[in-house]
Amino acid sequence: MKKLTKVMALVAALALVVMSFAGCGAANDTATTNEAAASTITFGTNAEFPPFEFVSTSGGVIDQFDGIDIAIAKEIAESNGMKAEINNMEFDSLLVALQNGQIDAAIAGMTITDERKESVDFSNPYYTATQVMIVKEDSEVASAADIADKKIAVIQGYTGEVCISDMGYKYESFKKGTDAVMELVNGKADVVVIDLATAEKYISDNEGLKIVKDDNAFEEEQYAIAVAKGNTELLDKINTVIDKMLADGTIADLAAKYAVSSEE
Repeated sequence: MKKLTKVMALVAALALVVMSFAGCGAANDTATTNEAAASTITFGTNAEFPPFEFVSTSGGVIDQFDGIDIAIAKEIAESNGMKAEINNMEFDSLLVALQNGQIDAAIAGMTITDERKESVDFSNPYYTATQVMIVKEDSEVASAADIADKKIAVIQGYTGEVCISDMGYKYESFKKGTDAVMELVNGKADVVVIDLATAEKYISDNEGLKIVKDDNAFEEEQYAIAVAKGNTELLDKINTVIDKMLADGTIADLAAKYAVSSEE
């Protein structure tokens, strides 16, 4: 009986040792996973907004993604000893993805608004933009008042949609800027309302179009990076890099570069 008891005790001791090693292995695996997650910033974007973000056919700054915002995202990550990953999604899904923890930050030519500030925190602004109208070259549209009875195309969730809605005009919204512009090119729309830098890209790619500005109707707006409410640690890291890139002219250089070289 004593021998049996000793054998059972030995077996129990060995089992404890095995469980101990298994526990260490699980802890190490968890630590490794957490470490990898901590060394990566996942940026959400909507890669349908050249020159700020788009999918490149020749290879981008981060995987296949390229543009002003993508270059900024990469610099933010690398300046903090981290790696940037891009999660491409519909623009309207970005703030929800932030709140759900699917992404760490949203960078998508996103305008700071009081409504958005209720659900997310914004970085320091890095770009000043305005809305304009894209029309055909023979169009007589000279101001926003002239498009009241026109077929207006906007991009869903973009500031252009908000502006036209606030004016009380009827419009059709599209998920992609290219789709809205093609409606104009094909004569199914009279005007597309969108950000100036993106409008310049679209008219350079499509003959027969022009830009009409109306500073009285469309106010300047500021782009910034959004993070989840209260994520001050990440926000501070982002702001430090943005301030440096603005001060040394890097963002201005990117804007000039991509204004002439972006592709869809």
